[in-house]
Amino acid sequence: MPKKLDRRLRVGVLGCGQIAQAAHFESCTKAVNADLHAICDVADDLRERMAATHAPAKSYRDYDAMLADPDVEAIIIATSDAFHVPASLKALEAGKHVLCEKPLGLTVEEVEELERAVARSGKILQVGHMKRFDAGLQAAKQFIDTRMGEMLALKAWYCDSTHRYPMTDAVQPLIVSSANARKPAENPKADLKKYYMLAHGCHLIDLARYFAGDIVEVDARLNQRFGAYCWFVDVAFANGALGHLDLTVAVRMDWHEGMQIYGENGSILGKIYNPWYYKSSDVDIFDEADGSTRRVLGADGHFYRRQLEGFASVILDGAAMTGANAADGVASVRNMVAIAQSARTGKPVRPADVSGGL
Repeated sequence: MPKKLDRRLRVGVLGCGQIAQAAHFESCTKAVNADLHAICDVADDLRERMAATHAPAKSYRDYDAMLADPDVEAIIIATSDAFHVPASLKALEAGKHVLCEKPLGLTVEEVEELERAVARSGKILQVGHMKRFDAGLQAAKQFIDTRMGEMLALKAWYCDSTHRYPMTDAVQPLIVSSANARKPAENPKADLKKYYMLAHGCHLIDLARYFAGDIVEVDARLNQRFGAYCWFVDVAFANGALGHLDLTVAVRMDWHEGMQIYGENGSILGKIYNPWYYKSSDVDIFDEADGSTRRVLGADGHFYRRQLEGFASVILDGAAMTGANAADGVASVRNMVAIAQSARTGKPVRPADVSGGL
């Protein structure tokens, strides 16, 4: 492991559930410029076991008590989606920076309220779209911004696999659960159509926006058969490019995620791997200038750790923010709501015109 820097961001993690165990605790431990200072969870048995395993400086049952700790500089919100906005608002009010898991929230109104709170606070809020810290995707972004010229079209797909859980169970740490864990009022998986869009669709939308910018219109179709959900979405980007998004859960094949981008001076073809393999994407960049194709070797594929290091660099060093900010989080929710409305009505929908939730 690289040596820790002298000045490190002191992080408190809210929630000791699956995403904290699989990603955030380890990221805080391994990050060169951050430390796991505190953890918080209402489930005493779970919190005590995680404290024994990851050795934070402090452990809290009460969120307000962790927020009152002057040594905690930033909070990672690793809770169920329904708690993201309330927990983020509390952290900002307490003067803490926030790294909030995706999606930022569940409705347009609540995430817009949070965006306004971020602006008032002067603090940094980053949304946990960790794939922005994939070296292969970063190479694609750099080519788009510096050499590709105008974009003609983007196609992107995110297709979860029926074999996903046996595969991820083999590589993730043993996930510990507790009967005392706090759960939202409504079971998030009671409505799978909504759950799949929030859990997986937000990644696909953020990927498209990361490369092509704002989406101004979506035209979506949804096909449900044999327990699978398939959204095909035609999109129009503000930059004039056309787009097509494929969100399918679950395909009867291996994990299938990637993109094709056609530009004025080159093109990009990318294969994205299941994130729990910590393998950077295979991205082939064709440059028309010399007729060559190149691929960056992303040797460091720990997206969650790199995400935290980027977040900490913004706070500690004033580095430019390369992660998803509050505005990106709002746009993601708006686009998911627009896709849901378009699929229901059979008509194109402008994300700028939507309100409410999925």
